[in-house]
Amino acid sequence: MSDSTKSIIKKKVKAHIPKDWLKELRIVYRITIEAIYGIKRTGWINLAIVAIIFAIMTIFGFFLRTTLSLPSFISALGNALEISVYIKPNADTNEIAKNIRQFEHVERVKIIPKEKSWADMKREFDMANMDNPLPDTLHVKVDKPENITPVFNKIKTSSGVEDLNYAQDIAKKMQTVNNVVHSTTLFTMVIVAILTITIINNTIELVIQSRKDEIEIMRLMGVSNWYIKIPLILQGAIYGFLGAFFSLFPLNSVNNMIVKVHQFFAVPVPVLANNIVILVLFIIAIGFAAGGSMLSIKKHLQV
Repeated sequence: MSDSTKSIIKKKVKAHIPKDWLKELRIVYRITIEAIYGIKRTGWINLAIVAIIFAIMTIFGFFLRTTLSLPSFISALGNALEISVYIKPNADTNEIAKNIRQFEHVERVKIIPKEKSWADMKREFDMANMDNPLPDTLHVKVDKPENITPVFNKIKTSSGVEDLNYAQDIAKKMQTVNNVVHSTTLFTMVIVAILTITIINNTIELVIQSRKDEIEIMRLMGVSNWYIKIPLILQGAIYGFLGAFFSLFPLNSVNNMIVKVHQFFAVPVPVLANNIVILVLFIIAIGFAAGGSMLSIKKHLQV
């Protein structure tokens, strides 16, 4: 294809593109170039900024991924916790079971006749010939671990119930761990926000100081304030994007490890957990980094 033919084709293509589109594209191009120049001016500090964001996003991502998986383990372990209810000798076991089934948060009530319990015990141990001392037992399954205690207290007041028990300490410890991890995740998010915004704020301040004369000339020429601001905001967003992107590599290993733990204990993996972590990381990293740039602009650049 000759040069004249190429020139004709280019003219025809340009003729069909609205001039406003070309203007907008040029503005976007110039803003992007200004952001890249800002990064170049910052020099080796760029590596330190991205490395710090990478570190804090990796820590936050670890806690977030753990937080998403922990409820599954608590639910699985909680489902294994059942209240054992021992019935008095002269009480109607079926009637008591029927009443307990009507309690709120009760999913299932299984009757274990005393004859079956005694037969199982005699198979496992060398028992002397004696009368069956065991009572009828009910295994009561509750919908959620946090509802075990209320159901336990309600069953305790039922007539015909001689005694009952459940792994109360385990249930409380599971809830404590869950609360601690959630609180740690929220605390880590606050630290992430403070560190990211502070780092980006100081970095953008350096860029503003290095371009102070240039920015002043642009203002005297009547350049739009947003044309001055957006490249600096975009520069911060790029730092956030890179920090979040590099944090995906160690977090992928963390995710694989957590998935193996799920598989080992036969606990279902939360749906889209890893995708949620990735999405949240990029939103937080880019949002906080861009927010740090805006704060710096507002503080150090009167435009």
